Amino acid sequence: MATWIWIVIAIAAVVVLAVFLFAGRKAKQRRAVAEQREQAQELRQEATQRHRTAKERESLAQELAERAKAERKEGDKAAAQAARVDPDRD
Repeated sequence: MATWIWIVIAIAAVVVLAVFLFAGRKAKQRRAVAEQREQAQELRQEATQRHRTAKERESLAQELAERAKAERKEGDKAAAQAARVDPDRD
């Protein structure tokens, strides 16, 4: 066989190998991007859940603070009533 045929076959083999390597890299990149998207979606879901939980806790804390304020007011009224009724008062 002529030398030029072997050269053409070698070049064709190198080109085919390069195409396979390039396609493999692209597939690997696509998989990596898909994994990153999946991870980002999970992080978004976790952030949304944490935000929701924090908002619920904030609401509960505000409600408890309002109750405590009301109870403090009632305690102050009771203390004032006790001070008015106390016979040993100055």
